[in-house]
Amino acid sequence: MATNPSAPAHQWRTSPTPYEALNAHFAEHPEHSLAHPEPFDTSRSDIYVEHRWQPIFAEMRREGPLHYIPESPFGPYWSVVQHKAVQHVESLPELFSSSWQHGGITILDRAEPAEGEEAFELPMFIAMDRPKHTGQRRTVAPAFTPAEMKRLEGDIRARTGEVLDSLPRGKTFDWVDTVSIELTTQMLAILFDFPWEDRRLLTFWSDWAGDTELAAVPGLEIERRAILFEMAAYFQQLWAKRAELGEAPDLISMMIHSPEMNQMSPQEFMGNLVLLIVGGNDTTRNTMSGIVHAFDRFPDQRKAFEENPDLIPNAVQECIRYQTPLKHMRRTASEDTELFGQQIRKGDKVILWYNSANRDEQVFDNADDLDIRRENARRHLAFGYGIHRCVGARLAELQLRILLEEMHRRRMRVHVAGNVERVRANFVEGFRKLEVEVTQF
Repeated sequence: MATNPSAPAHQWRTSPTPYEALNAHFAEHPEHSLAHPEPFDTSRSDIYVEHRWQPIFAEMRREGPLHYIPESPFGPYWSVVQHKAVQHVESLPELFSSSWQHGGITILDRAEPAEGEEAFELPMFIAMDRPKHTGQRRTVAPAFTPAEMKRLEGDIRARTGEVLDSLPRGKTFDWVDTVSIELTTQMLAILFDFPWEDRRLLTFWSDWAGDTELAAVPGLEIERRAILFEMAAYFQQLWAKRAELGEAPDLISMMIHSPEMNQMSPQEFMGNLVLLIVGGNDTTRNTMSGIVHAFDRFPDQRKAFEENPDLIPNAVQECIRYQTPLKHMRRTASEDTELFGQQIRKGDKVILWYNSANRDEQVFDNADDLDIRRENARRHLAFGYGIHRCVGARLAELQLRILLEEMHRRRMRVHVAGNVERVRANFVEGFRKLEVEVTQF
C-alpha cells in the first residue's frame, strides 16, 4: 500500500482498524482472551473491554501500594496502584527509567529481532531519560504555552461550534466518530499543518500505534509496522517540503529547526510522530466521549452542569480523572532498590496504573462516582507526574472546556441511545462506538 500525500485519505485507507483486527483475532482464537489465572494481572484487555477492572484494582489498593505479578502475557511485572505510590515512583526518574533502551513506557517488552533483521525500535522523547528527554521536550513545548493556547482558542471554539451545529436532531449517531474523532483530528491537523483532506489518516495511525496488544499477535504486529512505516513515509515528504521554508509554528517545522531533533534517525522520527499523534489524539478524544457517557450515567451531575456553567473548569478536571484516557505507564528499575518494603531488581518492569491511582479512596471520596464539584479533582494523575507530565495537557484541557461551554451555550443534552463499545486495550481507555441522541435542556 503506497502513501500519497496528495491523495484523499479515503483512497488510501483500506486496512481495518486495530480494534476490528483484534476482535477478529480473539473471535478466531477465543482461548487467547480468557482471563489469566493470576487474579491481579491487570494487563489483560478483557477486563477493560468488559468494563470490570475497578473492583480488581480496589482489592489491590486495599492490600497495598505494590504487587508482584509473576506471570502475564507480557511477562512478570510490578504493579503500582495507589496515588501516593505512583507519584513517588514518578519523582525518581533516574532510579526508574523511561528509556526505550531499557523497555520504554508500555508494558510490552522490547521485541527481539529475527536473525539477520534490525531491531524495530520507536525512540520518542517520553521514552527517554535526561538529558536527551529535556532537549527534545523543549523543542515542542512552545506549541503548548499559555500564549499559544490563547491564540488557538478562537479557532478551536469556531470549529467546535461548527461540528456541534452539524449534529442531527431526533436521530441516533455515533458520538465517537462524529464529534470526538473529528474535533481531535482537526486539532492535530492544525498542529502539524497537515493536509486537511487527509486528516483522518492521523486517527488511523494513532489507533494502530497506540495499541500495545497488537504486538502480542504476530500477524497484526507485522501489519502495524507496515502502517507505521507508511506513516513515516508520508511525514518524510511533508518534512522535505517544510525544510524548504522558514521557521513556522507547526510541530514539523519546530523539529526541523531544532538542534535536538533535526538529525533524528528514521525510527526516532517515527517514534516522536507516534508520541505526538497518540498523545494529541487518544487522550482528548476518549475524554470527549467519556464526558458524554459519564453524564448519561450520572444524571445528577449532568443537571449540575446544565444549571451552573461556572462548574465547567472543574468538571473538565473531574472528567479527565474519571476517564483516565491512558491507563498505565511503564518504568524499568535502573538498579537494585527497595520500594514499599519490596526488593526490586535492576531491570524489573514497574507499571504505574493511573486508572487505579485516580480511583484511590485515600485521595478521592466515592472515587468511582463522577462529581463535578469535587474539590480536589485537579489531583488526578491522568497526565502523569514529574518530568514526564504530558506536554500537551493545557491543550487537552482547553479543547474539553470549549466543548462543554459550546454544548452548554446550545443547551445541548446528549443521551446514550444505542451501542456502547469500549476499546480492547490495556493502554488506552476509550470508546470505539458511542451511539447517542441529542436533545435540549
